[in-house]
Amino acid sequence: MSGAGSVPAPGRASYHPLDNPVLAGLTGPHARFAERRGRVLAYRAEVSPWLALPDEPDAGDWADAVHLVGDDGTAVLAGVDVVPPADWEVTFQVDGVQLVEESVDAVPDEEAVVLGAADVPEMLALVDRTRPGPFRPRTVELGTYLGIRRDGELVAMAGERMHPPGWREISAVCTAPEFRGQGLGARLVLAVAAGIKARGEIPFLQAAGDNEGAIRLYEALGFRLRRRMPFVGIRVPEPSRVPATAGG
Repeated sequence: MSGAGSVPAPGRASYHPLDNPVLAGLTGPHARFAERRGRVLAYRAEVSPWLALPDEPDAGDWADAVHLVGDDGTAVLAGVDVVPPADWEVTFQVDGVQLVEESVDAVPDEEAVVLGAADVPEMLALVDRTRPGPFRPRTVELGTYLGIRRDGELVAMAGERMHPPGWREISAVCTAPEFRGQGLGARLVLAVAAGIKARGEIPFLQAAGDNEGAIRLYEALGFRLRRRMPFVGIRVPEPSRVPATAGG
């Protein structure tokens, strides 16, 4: 089925890259991170768990999707209103929000440092402590990630994840519990946004709808609600139920 969150085919009057940001990114600026089977795309498993489906996926699309999930058999859908076949398991469903830059006073931060591959172990450890959302060993390659260190320890970070044409998602905004309340997250959001805007792109954010504190912060920084959207975790059927004629 297709709903308000599904992305129409490019060329339709109602098409907007943020309607299905995973599909828009993987068929655009993030194509180098994509794996594809038929009409279904996904980020490489070590990069991100996001899966992109066509507007109205049919049985063949779902069969193709089986071959694009990670080793654990799971993937995540963002913003698309589709119902998986009965033999797929829904592992979680979160009512989320999407916010876009409206009047953000984006500024660089003198204390923020660019994070790279050498910092991944620390980034993964911080994510494990704070749970800001999916983050994998190569997620850092999706865009610029900034961090703040105290006494050499990474205590806060934020960076760029999804990349629909003309847009950049600010993601992985997190601060170690013992350093919260100091405004580090807000500073990093503004610093990441400054880099995005300097490239002529528009920042956006996505969050769980019940994360009221984060949403209030983002709105105070100058982001506005664009729409409400689902985040859905799915798991492939048992091997015995996977169609033998999955598309290529």
